[in-house]
Amino acid sequence: MSKSKIIALTVLIILSATIPTYAQEAQKIGGLKTEFLCELKAYLVKPPQMVGQGPHGIRMIYHVTGGTVKGPKLSGEVLPGPADWVLIRPDGAGQLDVRVTIRTDDGQLIYAYYRGIALIAPEVRQRIMKGESVDPSEYYFRTTPIFETGAEKYRWLNQVISVGVGTRGQDFVSYNIYVIR
Repeated sequence: MSKSKIIALTVLIILSATIPTYAQEAQKIGGLKTEFLCELKAYLVKPPQMVGQGPHGIRMIYHVTGGTVKGPKLSGEVLPGPADWVLIRPDGAGQLDVRVTIRTDDGQLIYAYYRGIALIAPEVRQRIMKGESVDPSEYYFRTTPIFETGAEKYRWLNQVISVGVGTRGQDFVSYNIYVIR
């Protein structure tokens, strides 16, 4: 092997040992870990209130009639009355603005609000609205719930960020919610 090839190989080995990989970099900054919090399922009034075309897109409001919350650290019910203010943007994405109240199994109240994005192709949406069970991998539906409560047992929820992975049904939305650690 020529001297120039040996030098090039040595430099390559040294550089590869000192350039961090993505995984190494993630560990260096702490990385992100998730912990399953709950599944939140909310039943929607159909049809939604159609506000119509506005300056930012088509606005509609889905009122919530109630629902369930089931998880290892958070279980209860979604109280009737909240709503999901949806804006269908010019790019086709649904921009979500949601507020709900949860009553836990032990009687405590938790307020949750979240923004999100739902990108569901028209043909997939039609299948969902016909009542067909559609695999959530066929569309994008993510939210970022934030919680507020004065209940001592659940105060830790005031101090976490969470992400919801959504499923859309004919008359409901459901989210598997994960706390980011």
